Amino acid sequence: MYTIVTGAAGFIGSNLVKALNERGVTDIIAVDNLARADKFRNLVDCEIADYLDKRDFIEALAAGEFDGAIEAVLHQGACSDTMETDGRYMMENNYRYSVELLDFCLDQGVPFLYASSASVYGAGRVFRESRECEAPLNVYGYSKFLFDQIVRRRLAEADFSTQVAGFRYFNVYGPRENHKGRMASVAFHFFNQYRAEGRVKLFEGCDGYANGEQRRDFVFIDDVVKVNLHFLDKGRSGIYNLGTGRAQSFNEVAAATVNACRAAAGETPLTLAELRQRGVIEYIAFPEALKGKYQSHTEADVSRLREAGYAAPFAGVEEGVGHYVQDRLNHEPSA
Repeated sequence: MYTIVTGAAGFIGSNLVKALNERGVTDIIAVDNLARADKFRNLVDCEIADYLDKRDFIEALAAGEFDGAIEAVLHQGACSDTMETDGRYMMENNYRYSVELLDFCLDQGVPFLYASSASVYGAGRVFRESRECEAPLNVYGYSKFLFDQIVRRRLAEADFSTQVAGFRYFNVYGPRENHKGRMASVAFHFFNQYRAEGRVKLFEGCDGYANGEQRRDFVFIDDVVKVNLHFLDKGRSGIYNLGTGRAQSFNEVAAATVNACRAAAGETPLTLAELRQRGVIEYIAFPEALKGKYQSHTEADVSRLREAGYAAPFAGVEEGVGHYVQDRLNHEPSA
């Protein structure tokens, strides 16, 4: 029996594959699109049974090649570029593909865990898994929202028994996101900027927030993996926010990144005021292209997640970014 991980060479998918390996699970079929081939590096230290292109995989499902052979599906594959403007591609890739995979799992009785997104909440200020809170700002968020709606309909069916669990990821950061380019986390970009220039750049204030004080729920990848595996073990269904439940500012992420680098070099930490005074933190104009499409504040309501039995604490920015920076430093090429 195989465990399927879609988006397996991506950020969250590859971390899930590695975590499954650490549990002794290696009968994994990695499904992805390697048109951007550099993602393969995320799987170099992982053990898998096979790799399939996402198109070949969905065709194999339709042909019955995996009937009775799949133990669980962890569906992480999607276009995650929130600036993508090709709506037809986004809906085919994120929505329609997911529906086909969901239907297979329901027909076969295969547990289906999938990646949703906090982008479904748009500019709202209440982040609760409820229809009235949802109003995505871009087609990426809409593709995720629409699939969540399909799942809700399936979950409401009286004879529903197969596990289906969706996780609305907030701002995930951590190892194995190098390939994501502009869509990588701010912690990734701040680390690169500081190592290259000795300073980091944040957006000026917007939507009533001061410079760098826009706030997001930043969640460390290790916690995302733990939640997924917890639900895989427990068999619980539903749609859940996956964040820390605590909004922290971009200034806090920048300070945590710089101070983790300083600590690794044997230097003392600096306060935000000191970092600003020394020019280590700079502010740049807020991009015109993001106005009206930007979430200046996110904070997961994790009540439903806790009610479902997930009780473990989440790492705050200081702890999570500290681990991330150390990982980045450990994997830097030798001079």
